[in-house]
Amino acid sequence: MLKFILRRIGASALVLLGASLLMFFLTINSGDPLKDLRESNDPNAAQLMAERSERLRLDDSPWERYWDWLSGVGGCFTGNCDLGVTINGIDVLGLTQQAASSTLRLITLSTLLAIVVGVALGILTAIRQYSGFDYSVTFSAFLFFSLPVFWAATLLKEFAAIQYNNWIAVGQYAPWTIVIVAVLAGFLLQAVLGGSTRRRLATAAGVFAFVTVMLFVFNALDWWRNPMFGIGGVLLVSVAAGVLVTALTAGLGNRRVLYAALTTAVVGVIAYWFTAPLLVDEPTWLLLIGLFVVAVVVSVAIGAAWGGYARKQAMLVTGITGVITSFVVVADILIAHWSGFLGIKSRPISTIGSQTPNFDGEFWERVLDMGTQILLPTILLTLVSVATHSRYTRSSMLETLNQDYVRTARSKGLSEREVIVKHAFRNALIPITTIVAFDFAALIGGAIITEEVFGWKGMGALFQDGLNAVDPAPVMAFFLVTGIAAVLMNLLADIAYAALDPRIRR
Repeated sequence: MLKFILRRIGASALVLLGASLLMFFLTINSGDPLKDLRESNDPNAAQLMAERSERLRLDDSPWERYWDWLSGVGGCFTGNCDLGVTINGIDVLGLTQQAASSTLRLITLSTLLAIVVGVALGILTAIRQYSGFDYSVTFSAFLFFSLPVFWAATLLKEFAAIQYNNWIAVGQYAPWTIVIVAVLAGFLLQAVLGGSTRRRLATAAGVFAFVTVMLFVFNALDWWRNPMFGIGGVLLVSVAAGVLVTALTAGLGNRRVLYAALTTAVVGVIAYWFTAPLLVDEPTWLLLIGLFVVAVVVSVAIGAAWGGYARKQAMLVTGITGVITSFVVVADILIAHWSGFLGIKSRPISTIGSQTPNFDGEFWERVLDMGTQILLPTILLTLVSVATHSRYTRSSMLETLNQDYVRTARSKGLSEREVIVKHAFRNALIPITTIVAFDFAALIGGAIITEEVFGWKGMGALFQDGLNAVDPAPVMAFFLVTGIAAVLMNLLADIAYAALDPRIRR
């Protein structure tokens, strides 16, 4: 495996080197960096042209300029990183760090959400082939895939931001809105669960009644402006997550794994009870990351202690349960600070920028501000990627489910869960990993438009400003970050190939 990884790293480095050379020469030959000064009536135009020429080294050969940039990048491995300066003399390294933080935060979150949602929908539609649910997801996938990004962004701004901000000022659903939401919820869930007509009607009626009652209760409690979840809610969701993960991976019949998952949920809630003052009063990112790592380690240890003959499965289940519990704990803290956040920022969902200027809230209010700023572009990029992931997953699952070894597994009497999870899904993942890697690179390119629409100062703005000014330093910084990210994702896809199918290593 190590030789395989080293070969892929070497090939990736050569690809980056060749692509960087092409990008540099295309950029410096795309226009005249002195055009604005040549057309200027400023009496100091000649002096300014001389200064810019010296700053951009226009008198040197293109090969010398490229070698100088490459040497600066090589210095990053020794702690002396130098990406040059912009056409205005601003250090590119500082600009890149700020821009990369915004873009990669957006792209990483969108990719993770798209993988989870898209793969889940693809599996469900493959299992429920030619059902109403399958047709609905297929139609939605093609619709989202075909939507122009700028138009979808405009719709999100209008309905998910402006209209929501108007509504949250009151925070009450009208009765007719509650009825419509309940009807839609009942219709969607009965389509997902399927079954006979009688079962579908019972599901739709039950969901309609439940959603209607809950929304009226939320209205009465003013929950939308002053929400509450509490430690009981955290326990309920964590236990439900543990049961669901156990059902999907090991089956509820495996009592050791089930008890390990439930123990993880309970231990997580108890730990939250004791650490709540620290999390609420003195939070830092370092503290949160440290507690998250401890939570995962303890969760896996619980799985190892409970597992017995099913130790590996138990450790996997408890690890996932611990991660979910950690996120639920953070969600509970954020919900508790929502009313305070509304007091600082009455219109919470922003349409422009990656952060609110001069925002003076506490730690959790700042986290909420970051979340609401990233919400719309994340939804937009996720919707586009979910369409791709769901279709490829469905196709791959259908092909795998028709293989002889799947029919053999069914003929041996294995449960449908074991057939799908242990046999079909693992092999269906092989082509999906390619799509994930390519989609990550495509998202980086698509984020340029998204960042422009939502006013994000990320890698897209850095690239566009550099290209418009025929300034190679910002353009090459964009290439360096996005190129390495794309190549790294392809490298991870190759490693995932080798892990899923050992024959690929040879």
